[in-house]
Order: sequence, then structure tokens, then C-alpha cells
Amino acid sequence: MDAEDFQLEYVDSRGELRKGPLEAMWPTRFEVTEPVRAFPSCRSLRNFSGWYWAATGATDVGYESWVELSHLMRLDSEPSVAAMASQPFRLSWRDGRRGRRVRHTPDYFVRHRDGTVVVLDVRPDDLIPPEDAKKFAVTAVACAQVGWGYERVGVLDPVLAANLRWLSGYRHPRVRREPVVAALTTVFTEPCGLLAGARAVGDPIAVLPVLFHLIWRRELAVTLEDELLSAATLVRPATVFAREVGSDADASDAAVTG
Repeated sequence: MDAEDFQLEYVDSRGELRKGPLEAMWPTRFEVTEPVRAFPSCRSLRNFSGWYWAATGATDVGYESWVELSHLMRLDSEPSVAAMASQPFRLSWRDGRRGRRVRHTPDYFVRHRDGTVVVLDVRPDDLIPPEDAKKFAVTAVACAQVGWGYERVGVLDPVLAANLRWLSGYRHPRVRREPVVAALTTVFTEPCGLLAGARAVGDPIAVLPVLFHLIWRRELAVTLEDELLSAATLVRPATVFAREVGSDADASDAAVTG
């Protein structure tokens, strides 16, 4: 690998392909660019691909498997995440031994509210051939050169994935009703069972959707990794609520460099 030969290409918001050295292209706001390649869709494919509407940024984000979808839900629910994009760019470098260029397209570009970036590849641990493992390792080196973080993640914990899948059904802002939000926040000033707290506010049919929305947004806290959500799940005040008013809109309006 020639570490000085990292090249990057992406598709800007006008659909035009942009290319250049990584050190010149990295300031681009990849969260508002187009996917650098299309998502394949045909009957012979074993993976399931589609588009996920992310409450973070109010935008559609692509995925190519159920594993990717579960991580999209995880990112969408994290207060620290400001924006994310799928297939954000194609990175290439020269293989010094073979004299050819190697290319890799990471799965996701994630920008946090503090401005930091994480590039994400999603692949189950048992589905990584040696050639792909090398690509992931080199991509991590490239990201480090421009101050980005890099992660390769596998299958999400099944209990966490199931809970996020349920809560994601209540992620849209239209679910939120401020009088109910205020009442729930008061009820759960002290830890309380999920259903008991909802009943203390009113008819659970009307209250539970708002409660699930607050849990999704981490305005109220539960443990999502240990067991599936139930009537007895303990709901408590969130110790830190990091979402900032208007920050989603700011991320969506960011201009594309180049």
C-alpha cells in the first residue's frame, strides 16, 4: 500500500462525480452528498436492501441488509449523531506489490454534533474474507490521516436490535404532543414502571406512543440491551439529553464543498 496515494471520489448534490486526493477532498460535507453507487435490487440477492427514513436530519438513508438497517436505527436514536449518509464515497489506493489500484466504498459516513466524524463498515464477523479485512484495515489508516474515526461493526445485539425496531415506529416528530411530554417528564422524575407511568398520565393508548418517542430520543431512559421492553420496564430520567433544537436542520442545510 502506498499511503501517500489515497484518492477519493463522491457524487455531489447535483449528481456530478467529483474526484481528488483524500487530503483535498476530506472537508466535503458527505452527509449531504448522493450515494456514490446504486443499491442493487433483484430477486437473486440474498440481502435485503431499501431506504430508511431517519429522524436525524429528516432524510432517507440507504441500507443493503438487515444488519445495516439495525445499525441505522442505532445511529438514528443516538443523541450525539447529527447526520449520516450511506455509500458516501469511494476510496482507492495503489497496491505496491501488485501495481494496481484497490477500491473500497464504506457503508456509512456519520457526523456527530461536536463535529467529529466516524466512517462505518457493517459486516458480520464471520463474513469477512482476508481481502476485505485488508480493505477495512487500510480504510482505517486513511481515515486516521484526516482525523476521522473508523469502525467495522458486526451484528447488533438481538435484544437491542428488537427494542430499537419497536421504538423506531415512534421516531417521527408528529408523534410528539407537548402536554403529554410535560406530564410524562413529571411522572418519571423518579424511576417507575413503563405502563404504570403511562397510566398515571392518562389513557395508555394515547400516552404510550409519546412515551416511546421520548425513550427513542433518550429524553427518558431505559436499559435497551438487557431485555425486551415490557409493561414492567423501568423508565427513569435521562441523565444527559444532548439533542439541540435546530441542529438537525443545520445539518441538512450544510453546503457541499467542491
